[in-house]
Formats: sequence, C-alpha cells, structure tokens
Amino acid sequence: MRENGIIIAIDGPAGVGKSSVGKNVAARINYKFISTGKMYRALAFKAARKGLDIGDEDFMLKTAEASAWEFRYSSGVEPLLHLDGIPLDRELSDENVGKASSAVSRLLKVRNFMVSKQREIGAAGGFIMEGRDIGTNVFPDAELKIYLDASPEARALRRVRQLEADGRKSDYALILEMIKKRDHQDSLREHNPLKKAEDGIYIDSTGLTQEEVCGRIFDLYEGVLKAQ
Repeated sequence: MRENGIIIAIDGPAGVGKSSVGKNVAARINYKFISTGKMYRALAFKAARKGLDIGDEDFMLKTAEASAWEFRYSSGVEPLLHLDGIPLDRELSDENVGKASSAVSRLLKVRNFMVSKQREIGAAGGFIMEGRDIGTNVFPDAELKIYLDASPEARALRRVRQLEADGRKSDYALILEMIKKRDHQDSLREHNPLKKAEDGIYIDSTGLTQEEVCGRIFDLYEGVLKAQ
C-alpha cells in the first residue's frame, strides 16, 4: 500500500456527479479529493480573461508552466485551487469556461503538464481523484478504478437542478446539447480519450441515488483493503 492509503480513480463523462460522489466517499473514509477538471477549467478561465488564444498549444503550455498552481486545504476534503494566488471556485462552474476547457484539454502538451502535476499530488495515496483519464492515464496503477456513467438526459437534469439551487438561470435544452457535444469531443479526443479502463468497474447511476452510488464505491473500497 502507498504511504497514505490507496488511490481511487473516478472517470466518466461531464455532469455525471463524479465530484459529488467523490467528495462524499472521501469524507467517509477520511481521504482527500481532487477534481482534475478544475485544473483545465482554471487554465481556460485565465486564458479567456487575458484574451489568449487557447488553440495555440505551445503558448498554452508556456502559460500553464508560468502559472503558480496551489491547492490550499482549509476545511473539508477538497482543497481550493489558487492560480497565480487567485482563489477559483464558482468561476470554474460557468458553462462557457467548461466549453473552453474541453478545447484546452485536447492539447497534448498541456495534458502532459497537467498529468505530471496530478501525479505529484496523489502519488502517496489517500486520494480520490476524478476526471476523464485518471484510471487510464494519470494513475493506471490505481488500486480502485471506477467509471461512473449516466444518460445525457439525466445529467442535464441534474445540472439544471444544481444551477437553480445555486440561484442561477438554466436552460435544459442548451445544457443537454452541450453535454452531448462534450461527450463526443471527449470520447473522440486524439490524446487520452474518455473511456473505461480495462480493469475499471462500470457504474450506471441513471436510476440510482447519490447515496446508492456512494455505497457501492465504499463497498468496493473495503473489498480492495481486505484483498491487500
């Protein structure tokens, strides 16, 4: 076993609830949680704010390398990402930032940079890390790999409810369209596309409550510990 425990990799498409589930399970087993998508969103947010060309791979790599990346823990299982000393939270949930981050994530040089950062963060274990390629690329040696899925319609409805609960406007049809487009882009991405690891465990959450999904992952976690 690693120094601080195992690594639980949770992969899956946009809006499937990986963060909510990951944080819930992490709190239950006293692990830390990282949403790797926030790193791509943060870079996309910085690029958009400065009017940078997100299609210029070499320039975006230099921007990522020149940025100060810091994860600060205060309370809870998930640290707050600071980029160049600026805390980023609600800004990263903007739909346009998510759309831009999809383009950023297709840049191989940027992905390699991000992966190196993610490996540094989770190497000692005791982490639940979620994204698109955690079990297939970032930590192919993760002790537990989950592929969490749900229908596009279910994911769009969850996103609408999330936004409305946060006091923000939402458009179900637009969100559904964006989710389907993001699925297509992520699955057909040339470098490290979204897919289930060969030894990953598939969970379809369409008809499950969040508590049921968390319960299944917790049971799998306990099974891994018993087998070690």
